Amino acid sequence: MPESQLILNTLKEYFGYDSFRDLQKEIIEAVFEGKDNLVIMPTGGGKSICYQLPALLLPGITLVISPLIALMKDQVDGLKANGIKAAFVNSSQDEAEQQEIFQDIANLAIKILYVAPESLHFLEGLLSEIEISLIAIDEAHCISAWGHDFRPAYTQLGYLKKQFPKTPIIALTATADKATRKDICDQLNIPNAKLHLASFDRKNLALEVRPGNKRIEQIYTFLSDKPFQSGIIYCLSRKTTEALAEKLNNKGFSAAAYHAGIEHQKRAEVQEKFINDSIQIVCATIAFGMGIDKSNVRWVIHYNLPKNIEGYYQEIGRAGRDGLPSSTLLFHSYADVVQLQKFADMSGNKEIQLAKLDRMKQYAESLSCRRKILLSYFGELIEKDCGNCDVCNNPPTIIDGTTLAQKALSCVTRIKEQEPIGTVIDVLRGAQNAIVVDQGYQNLKTYGIGRDIAWRDWQQYIIQLINQGYLEIAFHQNNKLKLTALSKKVLFEGEKVSLAHLKELEKVKQPVINTNQVASNDLFEKLRLLRLELAKKAGIPAYQIFNDATLREMEKHKPVTDEEFIQINGVGRQKMQNYGYQFIKEIQAFVDPPKKKKKTTKKGKTHTETLTLLKNGLSLEEIAVQRKLTASTIFSHIFKLYEDGEAIDLHQFIDKENITAIQKAKELLNSPETLKPYYEHFEGSVDYNTIKIGLAILDKKDSTT
Repeated sequence: MPESQLILNTLKEYFGYDSFRDLQKEIIEAVFEGKDNLVIMPTGGGKSICYQLPALLLPGITLVISPLIALMKDQVDGLKANGIKAAFVNSSQDEAEQQEIFQDIANLAIKILYVAPESLHFLEGLLSEIEISLIAIDEAHCISAWGHDFRPAYTQLGYLKKQFPKTPIIALTATADKATRKDICDQLNIPNAKLHLASFDRKNLALEVRPGNKRIEQIYTFLSDKPFQSGIIYCLSRKTTEALAEKLNNKGFSAAAYHAGIEHQKRAEVQEKFINDSIQIVCATIAFGMGIDKSNVRWVIHYNLPKNIEGYYQEIGRAGRDGLPSSTLLFHSYADVVQLQKFADMSGNKEIQLAKLDRMKQYAESLSCRRKILLSYFGELIEKDCGNCDVCNNPPTIIDGTTLAQKALSCVTRIKEQEPIGTVIDVLRGAQNAIVVDQGYQNLKTYGIGRDIAWRDWQQYIIQLINQGYLEIAFHQNNKLKLTALSKKVLFEGEKVSLAHLKELEKVKQPVINTNQVASNDLFEKLRLLRLELAKKAGIPAYQIFNDATLREMEKHKPVTDEEFIQINGVGRQKMQNYGYQFIKEIQAFVDPPKKKKKTTKKGKTHTETLTLLKNGLSLEEIAVQRKLTASTIFSHIFKLYEDGEAIDLHQFIDKENITAIQKAKELLNSPETLKPYYEHFEGSVDYNTIKIGLAILDKKDSTT
């Protein structure tokens, strides 16, 4: 295993971070030890680094199985922006493109290769001839019929472990309950995989549920204080996405519809505009979002009730991936439930789908802290309410439910956790139906101890106990109720239980409008606009330059030297080289506006020092050594000094062969406006700064002829 310092240096150099998030270091070390791993980590938790970083230090290629073409392209573009050699193979490419990539793989010119499961057979011969150091299965829940997004193409992946028995496999997903986790490992032939279960608690997400009346008016109100923020509205039908997008556009918002019925090129255009902040809002079916790695989505609305909690959790997880405060809003109605029941009736595992839909409905109607419900669903139990959901902000009347809880939990214990909620209630109420009699439950001490409480009321109380994590439903065991670690505290340690008064269910809860928004700031807005401008020039999504969290850190610390700027989280070597000067210049202008007329600014000084040393005859490398900066940083100084009108001969920094190659590429590519087509044309062999120098020389030559 590489030394810890080398791993940390790699993290900073390529990804811009000084330290790991929770579990990342543990997972990466397990990969280097050759272990198989199952990683359950919420959206935005940093799953990708768990295989991307090892890929850089392992000797061979890392193979990544990914379900969506858009997701692959997004990941590969992001890796290239960080200076990492990566590629993808899928059905969107023609044979010539694929052969070119195959040649790069054979020449060991690629470290990370993304491939769709349907395209694996194209690589069979090639994979047997090269060293595969790691296999990553992204969106691993797709392999399980228990999961919420089963994809038949994933079922073939079990052969990978048989073909590469000594190669570690890392399976990653954002959402998987206990049944799905076990099935993933069984299907992939990694039964002894080490489980890494990250916290599902996304504290930055405000959770809110409202009745589905006057949804359009409520959405207008919700969006009224979010004029420039990106968001997604999930709808159940294609027709609704189009109607809603049209209404939002008529109200002055920038919105577009997205669903599987829209022509492919149009869908790709909508997605690209959303990623690049050209469209603020996407109204979509669940077909949208899985391939989006956009970190600055500030809110997610569910226009209709989702079909299960896994899907709902994954979809709200597309908001606030940068860790900044973000809002989620869910509308629900009886009509939604009826429609989703019809969908479940047509599915292959109807009973599971209906049980999970029922659990989703219980979440929407709950009088308990919503975060507690989500976390307990995935097996994570917290004792304190979150304070960042509508129930916590508008709490119901509370009663002491300890005795009720003890009765229910004792009953589940006595029947040995072998029955669903309905049978548990029948035993509590002393019913004499066939199930109770056949199992001999009438002989239990808990039989009939809850006769004084109506069946419907017991159902509501038990749902509250499930919501608070005192019980859980085993969907893969015919929905049997199971005890949890918290239930033992009630039964044996005297823990008190608070339950909502059932009269609260009859009230129409007033909508709670979340006001926990990021305040607008002049510097942040300037940095955001600069990022957008640079992204358009480079032909990449804005968040791939820096995400909102990195901009917020710049806003807070206001770095005005290279040394300060490189300390910002999210700033790695490649991004410092490509964008450092522009952002520092913008920050310096904000900190020290020209009207103040100060003699020397820090930013001015650092470039003046580079210019002085250059005029004294020092080479680029000598300047870098003397100034204790990277050669790439000095390179960016010199180019910007040239742009600002300094008399610098750029020919000393580029050879004639590169100028000739760039000129040919310019003619071949028909003079593209962005640098990315050049970079891809040269397959990364010519860096961005060299391309910029070459184009500057050619532009000057053209202007003088």
